[in-house]
Amino acid sequence: MRAPRFKLTVYGRPDCHLCQDMVAALEGLQQEFAFKFDFVDIDENPRLVLRYGTLVPVLLGNGQEICHHHLDFPALKAFLDTRPAIKSE
Repeated sequence: MRAPRFKLTVYGRPDCHLCQDMVAALEGLQQEFAFKFDFVDIDENPRLVLRYGTLVPVLLGNGQEICHHHLDFPALKAFLDTRPAIKSE
């Protein structure tokens, strides 16, 4: 796998089938588009529940919402195409 060029965050719930679908779709795209992502369980933070409770899963990149409920591949691709890569750690 190529070194990740982008970092994304999925806000969701572990028992949410839409969240599981988005995570699976992202895992399938990781190698081709060189990104990594974290999954954040919103139920561990009351503020996140208030913010994202009815929208999960929510995909963010650099704090910007890319999509919610379902993976919007064109929106993800547009985000990846217009953002600078993350700096090496």
